[in-house]
Amino acid sequence: MDFHQLGNTSVIGLQWGDEGKGKIVDLLTEHFDVVVRYAGGANAGHTVRIGHEKFALHLIPSGILRRKVRNIIGPGVALDLEIINTEIDGLRNRGIEVGKNLQISNRSHLVMPYHKKQDRLNEARLGADRKIGTTAKGIGPCYADKMLRSTAFRMGDLYRPDDFRRRLAEVVEDRNKVFAALYGDAEPMDARKIADEYLAYAERLRLHVADTTMSIHDALARGDRMLFEGAQGSLLDLNHGTFPYVTSSTCTSGGVAAGAGIHPSAISSYIGVVKAYATRVGSGPFPTEQLNATGDKIRERGHEYGTTTGRPRRCGWFDAFSARYAVEMSGITQLAVMHLDTLGSFPEVQICTGYRHRGAPLRLFSPDIEILAECEPIYETLPGWDGDLGAITDFEQLPAAARHYLDRLEELLGAPITLVSVGADRMATLHRESRLEMAST
Repeated sequence: MDFHQLGNTSVIGLQWGDEGKGKIVDLLTEHFDVVVRYAGGANAGHTVRIGHEKFALHLIPSGILRRKVRNIIGPGVALDLEIINTEIDGLRNRGIEVGKNLQISNRSHLVMPYHKKQDRLNEARLGADRKIGTTAKGIGPCYADKMLRSTAFRMGDLYRPDDFRRRLAEVVEDRNKVFAALYGDAEPMDARKIADEYLAYAERLRLHVADTTMSIHDALARGDRMLFEGAQGSLLDLNHGTFPYVTSSTCTSGGVAAGAGIHPSAISSYIGVVKAYATRVGSGPFPTEQLNATGDKIRERGHEYGTTTGRPRRCGWFDAFSARYAVEMSGITQLAVMHLDTLGSFPEVQICTGYRHRGAPLRLFSPDIEILAECEPIYETLPGWDGDLGAITDFEQLPAAARHYLDRLEELLGAPITLVSVGADRMATLHRESRLEMAST
């Protein structure tokens, strides 16, 4: 399948994250010169399977698994130095090259130990009924400091060690006081120890740190083809998701330009990724959730456990009403449907085509959690299909009911489905040439 005609492309999740974006990025990377991660942090978990090998990536772009592709972590990413060093070591130990093919923005904001501690303490303080469902990776507190500015640290700050130590001592002293007063925490953090640890991380990463905005602009000038890798999902977007049960970054197409340092018109194609059903991790509204044998069956067949946290995911039927909202927010030009094989053996499958609120249909998906709490999903039932789809190599080989299901999703979402995943492996993906032609016109 020739994706060269699409130009610079962004991959965006259209549900509550965990859609399978990593597999799509890995699959498409052979058609691109540069892969850019532009938002989120180590709370993301992108899983790629190549043959019998499984790679779980949290910060490094999924393009690292392809030779001769340059990978960039942009300034919009919340950077955890411990995790990225561990990822680099793990990849190298498995024979994956990580050298000049990875660049890290000197403007990336750093996740500090007190950010993770604040995440844990705040969730515990909220109690079971009000938990946000954070991964406790410190992403929210890191972005909060970014907005405060005076208490934030960026990657480039580590190469001015005297100033870094001085400022860090002030911030840690303040955080120790706040944690003791607000949470009753009796274990103060040691600023000197943190500084030593982070300066050592920075020295290990020195080869990779650069002005990535300049690198991206240079790549544009050369005519290099770029693929932008999103994190989390559109319904978790800070501005347009189910607030406050959202992540702390912009997950829609609006976040690409700001997080990478590229002008919006440089991107011509947006691939929206959805599962053939719906999942969610943590707290927050989920109108099509199935708290029954159906949900359990989807979870076990789809191996729905978090890449980052290992938590079991909540599972339910596909929600076309919310996904259409996400398609329209990001201007999606084509769709990738993942985990179609998971729905095999269900005698019937259901699609949510709308919500009914206080007896009346909603015109547009509302991320307002008070409204969602009162909504009843409107379902359409379609025939299911039997059989293992993993050996199928052509779309027309799919059972008729599976093809009909995809055609209905395409109709409801208003964008062509160009890619369909029928298994975990990189190659277990069906390409629809006719739909790609539609997407590129």
